[in-house]
Amino acid sequence: MKFTKRTLYIILVIVVTIAVDQISKVIVRESIEPRTEVSPGERIPVIGDMFVMMNVENTGAFLGMGSDLNPTLRLIVLLILPIVVLGFVLRHILKDKTIDKWSLFAFASIIGGGIANVYDRIVYGSVTDFFFIDLGGVFRTGIFNMADVSVTAGMFILLFASFKNKKKATITE
Repeated sequence: MKFTKRTLYIILVIVVTIAVDQISKVIVRESIEPRTEVSPGERIPVIGDMFVMMNVENTGAFLGMGSDLNPTLRLIVLLILPIVVLGFVLRHILKDKTIDKWSLFAFASIIGGGIANVYDRIVYGSVTDFFFIDLGGVFRTGIFNMADVSVTAGMFILLFASFKNKKKATITE
């Protein structure tokens, strides 16, 4: 594989995404008492009760989905399938030179966030989540981490880029 500026850019975005996520999780694991079955854990208000940090080990996927699956199915759904999908997406963005810069950044962010969470599942058996947002009951999130932020931001950027590209294609027709 030839290392072009484009390839290095993709690798850089993925590596930075993984690094930010893993560093933030190390800090949380070392400094915030985790929530367990017998302890509610430590809750650190960042902006009142609207933005709170805590330490939750999530054995499932998004919002704990899949944590009740049997071990074999959890291995397939939460480890093998994501690794295969991330591999195909990485292969696609490395080969398809027509992908615009915003979409390239978005895909690389999604891959980096996905790899970071898969790494946690392999090494720790769970994913460390620590952010929680509650805007007075109007908007409330589950507990999430920086990898989730990268994946979600990547999805929004892809959505925006797809509308932008569709509009550009309609104008040129």
